[in-house]
Amino acid sequence: MSLIDILALLGLNLALIIAVMTGLWLVSLKVRDVSFIDAVWPMAMLFLALVTFPRTEGDPTRKWLLMWLVGVWALRLGWHLYRRWRAHGADGRYLNLLARMETNRGWGFGKTALLVVFVPQAVLAWLTSLPVQLGQVALEPAVGWIGWAGAVLAVIGIGFESIGDAQLTAFRNNPANKGKVLDTGLWKYTRHPNYFGDACVWWGLFLIAAETGPGLWAIAGPLFLTFTLTKWSGIGITEKVIHASRPGYADYVRRTSAFIPWPPKKG
Repeated sequence: MSLIDILALLGLNLALIIAVMTGLWLVSLKVRDVSFIDAVWPMAMLFLALVTFPRTEGDPTRKWLLMWLVGVWALRLGWHLYRRWRAHGADGRYLNLLARMETNRGWGFGKTALLVVFVPQAVLAWLTSLPVQLGQVALEPAVGWIGWAGAVLAVIGIGFESIGDAQLTAFRNNPANKGKVLDTGLWKYTRHPNYFGDACVWWGLFLIAAETGPGLWAIAGPLFLTFTLTKWSGIGITEKVIHASRPGYADYVRRTSAFIPWPPKKG
């Protein structure tokens, strides 16, 4: 594919995901809640991989490898987040966002949901998923050791994230743990095993794509995701809420790595 063809592919993908998110915005107007966007996020990236697949003529092994890995990741995470939303209802982060925009700018639910939640999420999902879009473009070369190493990293990330989510769900479902801090299992070595697993998945997908010329440009995706998880809307916002609700969390923070798994500090 020529550069113009690739840009046209990405441009159409962006338009498609914005259209999908606009439709989901209409759903949010009926349910008066935007929290389900978390479950939509991984599915949006699977959608972008799917709509790219029939429009590219890249190496079949690489294309199928990307599709299977992003499919397993997205379906598992999307279902997990959907069940969490159904069980717990509206997310406090989004309620605070909606209230803040109404207070500071006088925006109603519909305007905030569209311009601050759904459209930005469409653009960010498109950016993050560049590895599964650009990775499908080039026919040569075939998947090499870097690509297979990326596949192994992605599988490790899916497993790490899945185990971390399962441990947290089991912990929260036990009434005896109310107000306590989960510091066992993977949570003993990192305060956010789900975020670390997520980053491993997308760096792995990037390595699969990066063996091709167009795929190298997809590095913007995992770089942005890692920044988001560690510096922007991931660890920072999550821990601000937890600090206020769990008195023992400060001690947990002092002894436990924030992101990369590491043996806890003693004392």
